[in-house]
Amino acid sequence: MNIINKTARNLLDVRIILAVLWVAGMLSSLNGDTYRLSAATEPLGVPPEFLLVMATLLVGSVLMSVLTLTLKSAVSRWANRIIGILYAMINLTFWVLHLLVWRSAGYEIVWSTAQVVFGLLVVWYAWKWTNPEVQPS
Repeated sequence: MNIINKTARNLLDVRIILAVLWVAGMLSSLNGDTYRLSAATEPLGVPPEFLLVMATLLVGSVLMSVLTLTLKSAVSRWANRIIGILYAMINLTFWVLHLLVWRSAGYEIVWSTAQVVFGLLVVWYAWKWTNPEVQPS
């Protein structure tokens, strides 16, 4: 009985950690955008297609935070691994662009770094998440 309670508690802990990491990544993105918009001194000529991509990425983070808590363990583990890797690569690409190509302001690099860290942590926790259905012998 003690093993089952410990397994259920660990499963809940990993799910909560992953859900919070998804939300933290999304909030980092939103906060970086808020800083960028408030610092803009000229009108931003952002094409609607770019806004659609950014909205999709933000909705994906929100959906993953909910799906992490509601999907079956095996599906949730693999979804977090696959989507986490995708998001980590996207965030890493933006981090490199901010740092090396766009020569962005320091606050943008800080928020991009936070997004990369949260994305990599999602992948790390999802990969370390053991199968709760398999009991240790």
